[in-house]
Amino acid sequence: MKVEQLTCAIGAELTGVRLSDALHDEDLFSEVRQALFKHRVLFLRDQDITRPEHVAFARKFGDLEDHPVVGSDPENPGLVQVYRSELSPPERYENAWHSDTTWREAPQFGAVLRCLECPPVGGDTMWANMVLAYERLPDTVKAQIADLRARHSIEASFGAAMSIEKRLALKAQYPDPEHPVVRTHPVTGEKVLYVNGFTTHFTNYHTAARVRVGQDHTHGSNDLMKYLISQAQIPEYQVRWRWKPNSIAIWDNSATQHYAVMDYPACVRKMERAGIIGTKPF
Repeated sequence: MKVEQLTCAIGAELTGVRLSDALHDEDLFSEVRQALFKHRVLFLRDQDITRPEHVAFARKFGDLEDHPVVGSDPENPGLVQVYRSELSPPERYENAWHSDTTWREAPQFGAVLRCLECPPVGGDTMWANMVLAYERLPDTVKAQIADLRARHSIEASFGAAMSIEKRLALKAQYPDPEHPVVRTHPVTGEKVLYVNGFTTHFTNYHTAARVRVGQDHTHGSNDLMKYLISQAQIPEYQVRWRWKPNSIAIWDNSATQHYAVMDYPACVRKMERAGIIGTKPF
């Protein structure tokens, strides 16, 4: 297996390896796992694997979970089907910078995403290194956010376009969890900036140390949240991957954010993702 670093900040391409081989070769799987924690996201080309192999490889990292809104392959639970077609409405949007399922009490640890079909041009995905984003914050900001916590919401994201009844039922099933703004990586122990497109507000900003009058709370917290969420948009923290059929991305969801670029016309784009269950952030 060869590991080619793609940027100075994040991402590496693996060659000379088939993920189906890593199912039965523990040393090879260990190499892939170590590379993941070093480079945050790994990319592979020409991985003509079956759906059961895709699921089985992802399960070597941990148990998988389905998504409450996006459908899964009925024959392979845990394999979420992110499909677009020529019939998708032209005003559709893909997403914002985010870490998957931070609206869960225990967000996903990581994911293995495979491309089945994609546009001839466009439809890339970008990832950002949120460990580096935290490291490069000014010390004054680090001190300000050290004890802050924030809410994350599926209701305000996936539920926003639903009817009131469906949206409230979704929130009842997945109440907005509270996570630290700076989490500790469960494997490496690194500090990670942990706010994203699912984050709605701080829960403990309104203290005497931060708020003199009511206006401080509204503008101070909103401005700080916008600033922190914007860190994923800095190019020096990013890598961009151009998809081809049978390309695969494996990412550490605890340390990264990603963004599916919506720059292609209505056409077929079929992606399948195995999401690996994580632990409650601390």
